[in-house]
Amino acid sequence: MTNTVSTSTPFLTELFKYGPIVFERPLSIVEFTDLYSQFPELLMEREANGKVTIMSPVKRGSGRRESYINTLVGYWAIQQERGEVYSPSTGIELPTGAVKSPDVAWVSDERLATLDQDSDEQFLKVVPDFVVEVRSSTDRLKKLKSKMENTWMANGVRLAWLIDPYKETVWIYRADQEIEIVKGFEGKTLSGEEVLEGFELPLDRLRAK
Repeated sequence: MTNTVSTSTPFLTELFKYGPIVFERPLSIVEFTDLYSQFPELLMEREANGKVTIMSPVKRGSGRRESYINTLVGYWAIQQERGEVYSPSTGIELPTGAVKSPDVAWVSDERLATLDQDSDEQFLKVVPDFVVEVRSSTDRLKKLKSKMENTWMANGVRLAWLIDPYKETVWIYRADQEIEIVKGFEGKTLSGEEVLEGFELPLDRLRAK
């Protein structure tokens, strides 16, 4: 690619005042991979139709909540010696050609076994078994719900949580089942069910202050 993007802090800070940055021209997966390689410090997602969005950095509260969930899921995976957990900056290339980055992703050993041995320097080319998306103050709830249904569940995720700390509401998505809605965080926990067997997430710590 010949186009260049300044990644200086003042430049990005000014642009991100208006929310995520959306590219006017769709990019092929090759172009997107090249762009990602040039600017690895930027969190970008690509839709199946080639539309590319550079995500704005999250604020303190959102970063704390994402890190808390990642830490708990990661500790569970280490203790259970099951699968791998991926950070919010991991690009996951889906069968549709979309490249997405959920706030939390866990992939089972069974799905990891389908990857090539030399795939560490590529996007993660396997659909996670479990994902979590945590709404930030600038996220549109309608768009997040669409992402859960049309991106994650449609591609084979087994269990997914959309967590809204501002409305204290969780939407639980399960493969081939109706969406379950949990309202109110006080004293409540989410279960990893048969996907993350034995895992529990206390919701009290996820409240917006």
